[in-house]
This record gives sequence, C-alpha cells and structure tokens, in this order.
Amino acid sequence: MAEQFDIVVSGGGIAGMAATAGFAALGFSVACIDPAPPITDETAAGADMRSTALMQPSVELLRRVGLWPRLAAHAAPLQVMRIIEADEAGARMQRDFDAADLSDAPFGWNLPNWLIRREMEAHLSGLAGVSFRPGIATHAVFTREGEAQVTLSDGARLRARLLIAADGRGSPVRRALGIGVRTTHYGQKALAFSVTHPLPHGNISTEIHRSGGPFTLVPLPDREGVPASAIVWMERGPEAERLAALPVAVFEAALLERSCGILGPLKLVTGRALWPMISQIAERFQGQRSALMAEAAHVVPPIGAQGLNMSLADLTCLLNLAERDRFALGSAPMLAAYQRRRWPEVAARVAGIDALNRASMLGARPLREARAGALAAMFALAPVRRGLMRAGLGARQT
Repeated sequence: MAEQFDIVVSGGGIAGMAATAGFAALGFSVACIDPAPPITDETAAGADMRSTALMQPSVELLRRVGLWPRLAAHAAPLQVMRIIEADEAGARMQRDFDAADLSDAPFGWNLPNWLIRREMEAHLSGLAGVSFRPGIATHAVFTREGEAQVTLSDGARLRARLLIAADGRGSPVRRALGIGVRTTHYGQKALAFSVTHPLPHGNISTEIHRSGGPFTLVPLPDREGVPASAIVWMERGPEAERLAALPVAVFEAALLERSCGILGPLKLVTGRALWPMISQIAERFQGQRSALMAEAAHVVPPIGAQGLNMSLADLTCLLNLAERDRFALGSAPMLAAYQRRRWPEVAARVAGIDALNRASMLGARPLREARAGALAAMFALAPVRRGLMRAGLGARQT
C-alpha cells in the first residue's frame, strides 16, 4: 500500500533538503529521498569541497524556514566583490563592488557545502512531518491529474500532491516526465578546495580573470585562528586535470602565481574536487503534479555565486505559491504560475552567465583588453554599477 504525503522531494542535496525544510515549515508532510547519504565530514571520501555564497534573498529564505540559525555561526560575510583583470606579470586592473552602496548588510555569507549539508541533515532530523530517506533512489514515476506516484528502489511506493525534482543535472524525475534540456559544454573543468593564507581576506571575495576561466577566492571563517578562503579555479579541461594531479608543493606554487599573491602564499588544507563546466536549462520547469528546481531545472558555471541562489529562488517561488493557496498545491494553475515566474528569469540568467564565462575564457590579448575596457566602463557609471550589484543579489521578487 502506498504511503501518502503532501510532497515528495526527489533529491537530498542542499536544494532538496532546503525544500523539505521549507514545506515542513508551512505544515506540509514531506518525504525526501536520495540515492546517496549526505557526506557531512570534510575529510570523508566524496565530500563536496565547494562553498556557497548565500546572497541576501537566500539568507532571508533560510531564516524563514528555520535553517539560518544553524548556519550563521559558520559563515563568513561577503562585503566586497572584487574583480581583477590580470596578465602574466600580475594584477593590472581592480574594481570593487561594495555592498555598502546598496544597504547596511553584506552581499551574502559564504559556507562550505559539506557543512551546509551537515547542518541541514541535523535540522531535518528534528522536524515533525518529515521522512528523510537517504540511500534510497527514485525508481519510477507516474503522474495523473490528482497525484504523483513514486516507486522507490527499496520497493516502497509514495503518493503525493506535488513531486519536486531536485535530483541534479541528470535528473531521473525529469527524464521520467519526458522533459528535455538544452546543454552547453565549455571544455572547462573547475577545481574546488580550501586554503589558508597569512594575509586576512577582509571579507572580500576576489575574482581574478586572465584566461581559461576565472580564479575566485571566497572568504571563509578563520581556520584554527588562520585566515581561510574557498577557491574555485576554472581552466580548460586538460589544464585543470594537470593541476589536480600536481604534488601539493608544486600546486601551492601554482596557486601563488595564479592568485597574483594578493593574500600571500596559499596553503592547501583540503582535498581538490574536479568537475566539468556546463550550462543547462530544462525546456520547462513543470509537468503534471511535478516541479523541477535547482540543477534538475538549470545549471550554470560558478560565476557571480548564482547557482544555489537561483535554486533557492525556485524554492521561494514554490513556497510563496503554496502558502497563498494551500489547497492548490501541485495543481495545474499553481505549476503554470511557477513556470511563468521562474523560466524566463532563469533563462535570462543562464544566457548572461554564459556570456560572462565565454568572456572569462578569452586568451588573445586584444580580446582581454576589450574585456577589461568593458568592465571599466560599466564600473564608472554608478547607476549601472548598482544595477549590476542588485542583479547579482537576485533580489527580484518571485
């Protein structure tokens, strides 16, 4: 006999656990399933070495659903977003985008992904109405006008008014619903890891552009009293693979050179994760009794801290629609409204990040000069600069 829930969330990553907490906070019963248990130890094999800069709207959402109090103590504020155009001789041009130009609050707060997963899992364990089932996969999906039915890998069957696909870029639920995707491959890979350094980061997130892709240092809280940062280093695939295989001492020397020495010598303190860069968007974000969110709906390169913040904007939209009319949960009108509000916004962001990433890959000196000139021109106009900052926050209401 099938178990009945208001919502089934397929996918127990950060977005899926946030969705589970969010709908539980509204009083809905939620089952969250994922084929792999969350890895909540930085030293464990397979730990997610990436970090996430949670922008102001995302923090507001996490506070609303009760998650932010668990995360705040582990987060580093991001007061300034710095962009440096560099050449082989070092830094050439620097532009700072300061959150003080918009409000008294930082742009956002940065945390390691493995730690976010740890705190979210602990939060879910104490929620009534939540059935969190790590280690179990979605096996089959069937939808009809009144409900979605999900068969799990352990043979259990679930019924729900709404099925949420938060199960990643290769989403089994999306495939089961017959929803196609448009994917762009860049031939890039990104290295993600954490470092310590002798100079304080000053709550400044720094993105250094040269060629191959951006090199980004994002503040973390001090590590045993020593300043620390998370790094995402994007390069063309073969070069990224070469860097990932370097001995630590050689890799640290490469880090010092690529970072222009802005924080002094960088010491690697975690493993190095490597993953391919793509952009992707689903042809639609809704199906019968089903909604796609997070990487099941869209994937972007890690530029401007947009990825998870876009995912949490999806969730904000779904929660707002459910809260306005609880009885319409999972209905065709609710899902049509979600599609109408989110798909155009996401499509515009995917296109914009695609353009930024292609610009960051430019290697020819004249093209790099043009890129630097465009940045300087935009920065010089205060209304344009503030508009770019607001767009980066993703502050548009959904």
